[in-house]
Amino acid sequence: MKQKITKEELIEFEDKIKQLWEEAKIPYPVHLCGGNENQLIEIFQEINEGDYILSTHRSHYHYLLAGGSKDKLKEIILRGDSMHVFDRELNFITSSIVSGNCGIAVGIAMALKKKEENKHVWCFVGDGAEDEGHFYESVRYVDGYKLPCTFIIEDNNRSVETQKKDRYGSSEINWPSCVRRYNFIAKYPHVGSGGWVNFKDGVSGGVSF
Repeated sequence: MKQKITKEELIEFEDKIKQLWEEAKIPYPVHLCGGNENQLIEIFQEINEGDYILSTHRSHYHYLLAGGSKDKLKEIILRGDSMHVFDRELNFITSSIVSGNCGIAVGIAMALKKKEENKHVWCFVGDGAEDEGHFYESVRYVDGYKLPCTFIIEDNNRSVETQKKDRYGSSEINWPSCVRRYNFIAKYPHVGSGGWVNFKDGVSGGVSF
């Protein structure tokens, strides 16, 4: 996809949303992106206009990289729909349910294959969704029927506040080729009541998001 927004613009947008939240101008849940700009910009070079993009509760970067308007996204966030960003014109769909977008991705991909449409489905999930049965079932179906769908695991080694080693020890699954992963340290991770945590060095502080 032809790049329409830069790394600097992505960061600037989220920093402005953070400021609005701190000023109590957004009295709703907001899940910010950050720390994964380079990886996403590279992935979106492979995404073509007309492809379907399925995102999660943390969708701001995905939407902007898909060509979404910053002004429209800001309006969506201000009305309390940060976790529910949709744009039919961009084939952009979200689900705030963990792994809730996976089955939708499979259905779209199956329809595209039956209609012989030259489009692809890109389904973004966090590493928490990787623990869910819905993800496993969807991956197996896509792989088994060779559907035009790629799952992107955005791995910040956290499901809420829990690291992978505490969730399932040393176990790792070798997913088929329809699953890709990138690792990053989140600038705005999930948090508890004690404020956000910088997972790189374990120092906590700042504002909860």
